[in-house]
Amino acid sequence: MKSRYSLRFFLSQAVKGLWRNGVMSFASIAVLLSLLVVLGSFALLIMNINVNLDKIASLNEIMVYCDYDLTEDEIVALEEKINSCSNISSVERITKAESLEQMKNESGDYKDLYEDINEENNPLCDSFRITYEELDEAAVFNLESELRALEKDGARKVNSVYQTAKTIDSLKNGVMLICVWFLVILFIVSIFVIINTIKLAVYSRRNEISVMRYVGATNAFITTPFIFEGMLIGGIAGVIAFGIESYIYLYIEKMVQSDMQMISLLSFGQIWWVTLIGFLVIGVATGVIGSIASIRKNLSK
Repeated sequence: MKSRYSLRFFLSQAVKGLWRNGVMSFASIAVLLSLLVVLGSFALLIMNINVNLDKIASLNEIMVYCDYDLTEDEIVALEEKINSCSNISSVERITKAESLEQMKNESGDYKDLYEDINEENNPLCDSFRITYEELDEAAVFNLESELRALEKDGARKVNSVYQTAKTIDSLKNGVMLICVWFLVILFIVSIFVIINTIKLAVYSRRNEISVMRYVGATNAFITTPFIFEGMLIGGIAGVIAFGIESYIYLYIEKMVQSDMQMISLLSFGQIWWVTLIGFLVIGVATGVIGSIASIRKNLSK
C-alpha cells in the first residue's frame, strides 16, 4: 500500500471520481461556479462604489441655487450671507448666462436646441458653488443647515454631493445585506451538492474501501482522494468563474470608458490577481468543506 501512497495516486483517484460521477460533478462545478461569479460581481461592485464614493466626497462642494426672480442686489446680499457661514473655504458665483453656456458646451450634437435661448428668456438661475474646509460629517451638516436657513433670503435649493455620497453609501449597505443572504443560500446549496457528489464517489468505491480497510489502510489514505476530488471541483469552478468574470468586467470597463466617463472604474489589470486568488481560495475551501462533511458522514458507517 505504501508504494501507492503518492500525490500522483491521489490525483488520479480524484480525477477518476470526477469522471465516474460526471453528472453530479458537473452540477457541483456549475453551482459553485454560479456562487463565485455572483460573489465576485458583488465584491467588484462594492469596490467600485467605494472608489466613486471617495471621489464624490473629495469634491467637498455644495451648490446653492437662487430664486429665479432675485435682483442683482439681492443676489449680492445672499452671497455675503453665504460667506458669513461657518466652515466656508470659498464661494464662487455662477451666473445663469454661464450656466447656459456650460449646458451648450456639454450638449454636443444637440447644441442647436439652445440657439433661441438668450439672456431675456434664459430659464436658468444664478447659483453659488461653495467649497468647505472640514469633511467631518457634523461640520458639513451644520453648514448645510445654515445654508438652508437662507431660503427666506432667496436661496431656492441647496444641493450637497456629500449627502449624495451618504445616500449611495446607504444603498451600498443595503445591497451588501441582500448579497450576504443570497451568498449564504448559494454557499449552503454548493456544500450540499458537493456532499452528494462525494457521497456517490464513496458509494461507487465501497467495495474497494472495504478491501483497503481489511488490509490495514489508514483513514488518511482512504479519505485523501475524496478531499482532492473536492479540491478539483473547487479549483475548476474557480478558474472558469475567473474567466467569466474577466469577460464581464472587461466588457463593462470598455463600455464605461467610452460612454460613461463620469464614472470611475478600477482597471482590471489592478485587480485580476486578487480576483483569481479569491476565486481559487473560496472554491477550493468550499470543495474541501463539502468533501470532509461527506466523508465523515459516509465513511463512519
